[in-house]
Amino acid sequence: MFGIFKKKSRKEKLQEQYKKLMAEAHRLSATNRKRGDDKIAEAEQVMQEIDRIKS
Repeated sequence: MFGIFKKKSRKEKLQEQYKKLMAEAHRLSATNRKRGDDKIAEAEQVMQEIDRIKS
């Protein structure tokens, strides 16, 4: 109930951003493969940042 006031950690924000980028990459891959690949590259950078936070 009180979780609505809890701030998200940097890791949670990055995970959300990664999820959005991958969804957009999947959507773009059907129409424009190059833009889809660019989104996947962005998502990989976000994943690397998440890995740095974990360690």
